[in-house]
Amino acid sequence: MWNRLVAVVEEQATTLIRTAFSTSVREAGDLSAGLFDRQGRMMAQAVTGTPGHVNAMAESVPHFIREIGMQNIHDGDVLITNDPWMGTGHLHDFTVVTPVFRAGVHVGFFAATAHVVDIGGRGFGPDAGEVYEEGLLIPITKFAERGVVDPLLIRLIRANVRTPDQTVGDLYSLAACNEAGNRRLQAMMTEFGIADLDRLSEFIIEASRKATLAAISRVPAGIYRHSMTVDGYDAPVDMVVTLDISADRITANFTGTSGMSRFGVNVPEVYTRAYACYGLKCAIAPEVPNNSGSLAPFEITAPEGCILAARRPAPVSVRHVLGHLVPDVVLGALHQALPGTVPAEGASALWNIQISARASDPASGLAGAEVLMFNSGGTGARPGADGLSATAFPSGVSTMSVEATEHVGPITVWRKDLRTGSGGAGARRGGLGQVIEIEARQGYDFYFNAMFDRIDHPARGREGGGPGGAGKVGLADGTPLRSKGRQFIRNGERLRLCLPGGGGYGDPRSRDRAAVAADLEAGLITPRQAGDDYGYDG
Repeated sequence: MWNRLVAVVEEQATTLIRTAFSTSVREAGDLSAGLFDRQGRMMAQAVTGTPGHVNAMAESVPHFIREIGMQNIHDGDVLITNDPWMGTGHLHDFTVVTPVFRAGVHVGFFAATAHVVDIGGRGFGPDAGEVYEEGLLIPITKFAERGVVDPLLIRLIRANVRTPDQTVGDLYSLAACNEAGNRRLQAMMTEFGIADLDRLSEFIIEASRKATLAAISRVPAGIYRHSMTVDGYDAPVDMVVTLDISADRITANFTGTSGMSRFGVNVPEVYTRAYACYGLKCAIAPEVPNNSGSLAPFEITAPEGCILAARRPAPVSVRHVLGHLVPDVVLGALHQALPGTVPAEGASALWNIQISARASDPASGLAGAEVLMFNSGGTGARPGADGLSATAFPSGVSTMSVEATEHVGPITVWRKDLRTGSGGAGARRGGLGQVIEIEARQGYDFYFNAMFDRIDHPARGREGGGPGGAGKVGLADGTPLRSKGRQFIRNGERLRLCLPGGGGYGDPRSRDRAAVAADLEAGLITPRQAGDDYGYDG
């Protein structure tokens, strides 16, 4: 039955990918899908998806139950929200929850989350001063009641976004994927002759909890502290964590972390918990299925009002920038307890870019477009292997293809290749970042929302490894640009993004000579790096 459940939720996620309008879902897999029992506990999640969506969704379903009330949830209902503090941390992520009924009896829920490209307001970027500027917030409510979609809700959404067909289409795709999961679940329950999910849920959650506790018991008990400074927006941000590891629990407390920003890099605590749990679970219990049982032994807290536990109505649009860096600081503390287990720091935060293409001449009649790209730098080197180049960790999303991106709007991606020398030196080399060059097509200019980190504070190496290459933002002619905020690119100018690399692991001089020679031949390092960092003379 467990194997069948995994197939059910994976088909749920696949349906979302195949029916979604936004490239962030279709191309990058920026989504989550899962099955919950009637108490709102996550039983199973799809393999496709991001930790920020999945683990936050595990918290959000109980919010739906509380806000709507079980007495008001009926067969055919579809529930929805994009409330950052009730969902996954910013307005662009919609969570849709569909109750499951069998023979008129409520047995559970399907839930799915997806990033929609446009939710109105300023657009996907960090410049807002309050969440109210960032777009339309839909509180927990009913998208459909007893099978009938709320027409007023649809009209409100269409009236507040730039791409109404795309945005509303994505909401229907979320409802459709839950329905696809429901059909498969009903067939499974018929096949196995079960009327509800109660016993199955108890078995899955309890078995996962015990397996996670067994894994935690093998970690040396103690208190471990670590800190990391990152770019932030207008000022550097200190991220500080204290891990308290005991035989049956790991607590991570972020006391000492910087206070909230005036800009949209703030992180609701639900998103901090999602990525802190993910980092710990990757290192300690990676083989245990991810559900409410395996998440229960991890207790994550941050002082309300710090940048990792932002209060409403703080701007939170690009909460992923700091949120994706949370595993690095948590794993830095865990390294003290489990040396030789966790990787060096990586680029970590996605280098997302939102482009608003507009006609250079407003009288030309050329239509504008909103284009979203997901791009990844290098991961940190691992104790036993080099880092991964141009790979999204911890988010796990895919990079959108150039062809799909250019199809959406009037831009040309002229260059997209690995950035030579950006991987930190070490016995195990850090993963490389990328160099990407983008230009508006004839007749267009564009604004872009920068939301980049690891420029002033590159990824640090571990155990003697060197830092990864720092990121850079500018024009192809060398003109520097800001790493965060809305900026203008004229027709004929080319935006150049130099993505950061991951840190190295171990003494570079101990790297295998053949590996250094192979890196040099492949163009992954420069001849100067080979000599200066690795002592290689050919």
